[in-house]
Amino acid sequence: FSQIISAQIFMCKDGLTKFTSEAPLELIKAQSNKTAGAIDFATKSVAFSLAVETFEGFNSGLQREHFKENYMETGKYKNATFKGKIIEDVDISKNGTYPVRVKGTFNIHGAEKEKIIKGKITVKDKEIFVEAAFEVPLEDHNIKVPKVVNQKIASVIMVEVKANLKPKT
Repeated sequence: FSQIISAQIFMCKDGLTKFTSEAPLELIKAQSNKTAGAIDFATKSVAFSLAVETFEGFNSGLQREHFKENYMETGKYKNATFKGKIIEDVDISKNGTYPVRVKGTFNIHGAEKEKIIKGKITVKDKEIFVEAAFEVPLEDHNIKVPKVVNQKIASVIMVEVKANLKPKT
């Protein structure tokens, strides 16, 4: 019985999360391959977490430092998290790609926001590949951008997540 239950849970520790800020005067891109996630297909529960300070990239070291200290305040707000439920049915016993929506709570910078995130789940040989893209309006999460740089930082950040989840053993 426990094998049936655990066969429904898939996990990863090295998912890829990217963000893009496309503002009039500057394009900023960063990514982290330290996204941890789990999906329990028995309950359709989804949970992902990422330490915000693990983002790399940016256009300069100073920009990365400002991102961590001034905007995201990673000393105070360490993680970005998403917890929710898959709306559609996914048959993990068959290889295939399933468009899905996940309804849940996205928390970053200490501010929670209900979201429905569209993505796709691909089942291939007992592994699960997840892809999703969504927008994060800075205002929704109390992330303040000084007027002096508001032409360099987008007010809505594009986020992409890609993860390869394996059965929990």
